[in-house]
Amino acid sequence: MMSPDELLAAMPFARTAGLVIESASAEEVTGRLSWAPERCTAGGVMHGGALVTLADSVGAACAFLNLPPGATTTTVETSTRFFRGVWDGEVRAVARPLHTGRTSVVVQTDLYDAEGRRVAQTTQTQAVLRL
Repeated sequence: MMSPDELLAAMPFARTAGLVIESASAEEVTGRLSWAPERCTAGGVMHGGALVTLADSVGAACAFLNLPPGATTTTVETSTRFFRGVWDGEVRAVARPLHTGRTSVVVQTDLYDAEGRRVAQTTQTQAVLRL
């Protein structure tokens, strides 16, 4: 099993974006991303792309931890629904597998603001690639 730091090291873009992985197991991966002006769009609201980066990265880590030995993965589909904006604090991500099959892993990632309100929900399908 990879540690949160090892998972983040395997995703250079996520690290550059400022993402932190807090915990990681096959059952659940958690992470966070702090609000910052450079992660915002008009009006100081956190950019949807920053939120999707958080959800996709934490979800991909969850999918990876559910792969059979020797396999790797890639995202083949993702869908995000946004519920509220984020103007400060940080966003926390919680990713859990919905399906772990022979050819795909489906993960749901919920994003929450500092007050525990759901900000967005992402569902992604990851292909299981056997090398």
